[in-house]
Amino acid sequence: MDITVAIDAMGGDHGPHVTVPAALAYLKRDAEVNIVLVGLAEVIEAELRSLKVSVTSRLRIHHASEVVTMDDPPALSLRNKKDSSMRVAINLVKTGEANACVSAGNTGALMAISRFVLKMLPGIERPAIAGMMPTLNGHTHVLDLGANVDCTANHLLQFAVMGAMLVSAVEHKEAPTVGLLNIGEEDIKGNEVVKQTAELLRQSHLNFHGNVEGNDIYKGTTDVVVCDGFVGNVALKASEGLVQMLATFLRQEFKRNILTHLAGLIAYPVLSAFKKRLDHRRYNGASLLGLRGVVVKSHGSADSFAFQFAIERAVEEVRNGVLRRINEQMAMLNEEKA
Repeated sequence: MDITVAIDAMGGDHGPHVTVPAALAYLKRDAEVNIVLVGLAEVIEAELRSLKVSVTSRLRIHHASEVVTMDDPPALSLRNKKDSSMRVAINLVKTGEANACVSAGNTGALMAISRFVLKMLPGIERPAIAGMMPTLNGHTHVLDLGANVDCTANHLLQFAVMGAMLVSAVEHKEAPTVGLLNIGEEDIKGNEVVKQTAELLRQSHLNFHGNVEGNDIYKGTTDVVVCDGFVGNVALKASEGLVQMLATFLRQEFKRNILTHLAGLIAYPVLSAFKKRLDHRRYNGASLLGLRGVVVKSHGSADSFAFQFAIERAVEEVRNGVLRRINEQMAMLNEEKA
């Protein structure tokens, strides 16, 4: 199955210096993938020349005359930058010239443009950002991570369906478990929206585990954790901050004196393995679920290694039919309500 990915080559903190090398590296990994680099043609061509690479049948350039910056307001990007690399890449998905779009650009702009251009899948009222977080036994998928601050119980139910179908597709799990993030496991805990959501999930066909707490994310209690965007974004940023703090503390302790320096050398293999397990780059790539097309958001500061994981996420969603699965499950959900 040939898959074409449109990459917003200008997006993110580093633009083509990251997106172009990442695209080239990924093409070597997957022979079924073609890539379209979207952006300022002369800039992309210059980057390819510096890498001593030219366009091929699997790698082409699609010119776009504008760039959405990380500081551009979403409404301005949508209204005034109709030939931005971000919008052109998304348009390629809409027209069928590409199967997926990957961008490290402005999250708000990417969400606004994707929703305007691609529209929503039937039965889905709002898109959600789904990302992976490390656990004791691998990883779990958490959504929403910031797209929707205020949600109804129906929105959270839809997020659960989308998250479950994402895991079912890319991880080949028949009935992934779904947990509802709450301040306690008991049914009486939480606000009214969470309580209503729990009831809807119990009545659904999903494999609902029940309420889960923040520490359950890292235990890997469930395959999917559902929450509103406010809570999800706070959990994500707090996790990133904790990892950075722990890494800083470790460096400080091993640099304290000559003995700790020696201890660091002895412990180097263990520390390297620890660093690899917590390497946030391996979890790069958040899915914008609910759209009529596959769109993946890379972290803006991602390096080439991390950006490849965002490309891989988009490819796996296309290859395993995530959109089709969400459509089928939403149709089943609507039948249950009828």
